[in-house]
Amino acid sequence: MSENSIDLIVTSPPYNKQAVGGRLVKKVQYEKNLDTMSEVEYQEWQIEVLDECYRVADVCFYNHKIRYQDGRAIHPMEWILKTKWILYQEIIWDRSITGNIRGWRCWNIDERIYWLVKEKPKELSQNLAQLTSIWRVIPERKSEHPAPFPLEIPLRCIEIGSEKNDLVLDPFMGSGSTALACQNVGRDFIGIEKEPEYVEIARARIKANSNQLRL
Repeated sequence: MSENSIDLIVTSPPYNKQAVGGRLVKKVQYEKNLDTMSEVEYQEWQIEVLDECYRVADVCFYNHKIRYQDGRAIHPMEWILKTKWILYQEIIWDRSITGNIRGWRCWNIDERIYWLVKEKPKELSQNLAQLTSIWRVIPERKSEHPAPFPLEIPLRCIEIGSEKNDLVLDPFMGSGSTALACQNVGRDFIGIEKEPEYVEIARARIKANSNQLRL
């Protein structure tokens, strides 16, 4: 993609959870061990991905979470602050539920959404300015993808970071929630997803949503 060809990126990468699932949350399947890297390799990869996002777009909303490995917490700030982006705001996604089934720590019901920019964005509209820095959005419970975005998350990001007919990219498209959100609010979109199973899920959802919008 050429430089500055994208108006907005909204995405959530694999979390490098070492292919661990649980009773409540299935493990996400990726080829070539994209979810079983060493932590050093993973963070280097995420910096590379985010810097490429910086090359092609002006604004990025990046969803991640605090993870726990080898007895310590790993915060996404560890690599985000090493990218070219300016961190404009950290938003807490209050999921209100958790997949924890052990008692090592207080239950984690939160994830993070990072608003990343190249320069200070324009002021929010009166309606969007009513949002707080904590978004209480329940995850989707019925999906063929084990870790889908609830539609409300990309919708909010898209309305904050773009305008009608803008082009939005999700380089980790998964089940296609970013694309559906774009369809619903009049944005064009590009989705990238390497896993064939998830591509087919996304295509089916996009087609069904498109048909519904025509009704």
